[in-house]
Amino acid sequence: MALGLLWWKKKKGTKLFLRTKPVDLILCLQNTNEDVYPSMLAKEANCTYSHTVHLLQKMEKMKLVKFEKKGRLKLVKLTDKGNNICNFFKGILKEL
Repeated sequence: MALGLLWWKKKKGTKLFLRTKPVDLILCLQNTNEDVYPSMLAKEANCTYSHTVHLLQKMEKMKLVKFEKKGRLKLVKLTDKGNNICNFFKGILKEL
């Protein structure tokens, strides 16, 4: 491994966001204007439910999303920090 790439391994969040599914998932979350359930996100991002929940829990620890209980169901919402990350990814995708 090149020495210049070692700093990537130490940065917080690199294991999460240097993969396609987490980026797809958070962008799907930003693009919806309604209450979103993890199962809806899984379907939209073409990801399994269990993997979606696992990724959302990691994002919650990074304070990018928050869960809100609505009866027995959990809703997922972006935080301001998560919204900023989404805008950053959209900028990158626009450049590509």
